Amino acid sequence: MPPIGNMPSMKHYGKGTFMPATKLLGINPAEKPSPANPALGHPEAWTDEEFREAFESLKIPNEMFHHREHIRLAWIYSCKLSQEEALTRIVKGIRAFAKHHGAPGKYHHTITVAWMRLVWHAARHAPAAPDFQTFAAAHPDLFHAKRLDDYYSAAQLKSDAARSNWIEPDLQSLP
Repeated sequence: MPPIGNMPSMKHYGKGTFMPATKLLGINPAEKPSPANPALGHPEAWTDEEFREAFESLKIPNEMFHHREHIRLAWIYSCKLSQEEALTRIVKGIRAFAKHHGAPGKYHHTITVAWMRLVWHAARHAPAAPDFQTFAAAHPDLFHAKRLDDYYSAAQLKSDAARSNWIEPDLQSLP
C-alpha cells in the first residue's frame, strides 16, 4: 500500500500500517530539528550555512533534496564563490550525494551545469538578495523544472553525451 498523500515522514511497514520515519531512524522526536537530525526538520528551516554543511557532509536525506534544494545550493555557492569554484563545488557535491544515496547514474552533468549557470546569472545580475527566500521570490522562473526545455531539445538533453559531459544548448544560448 503506497503512503497517503505526500508524507515523507511516514514509512509503510506492512498490513496497511505506517511507522514514523523518526522511529525508523532511531531519532528521539523530542529533539530540536537541525541538520544533525535532518529527519526532524525540513532543510528550508535551516540557515544557509547549516544547509550547505548538511549537504556537503551528506546528512540530507534523499527525499528532502529536490529541485528547490538544488537551486538553493547553487544560490549559496553563487553568492560566496567564483563561478568556476561554485560550479566545481556543486558538481562534486551532487555527484557525491547521488553516489551516497545509491544512485550515481542519476547525476546529469549538462543539467547540473545549465542550472548552475541560470542561478549564477540570476544571482549576479540582479540586486543582491539578503536570503534565499527573497531570491526565490524574485526569480520564480528558476523553480520551473521544465525551464531547460527553453534551451535544449528533449533528444539533446536525454543523450548519454549530455549526461556525462557538458553539452551546449541546441535551441538557444544560456545566459
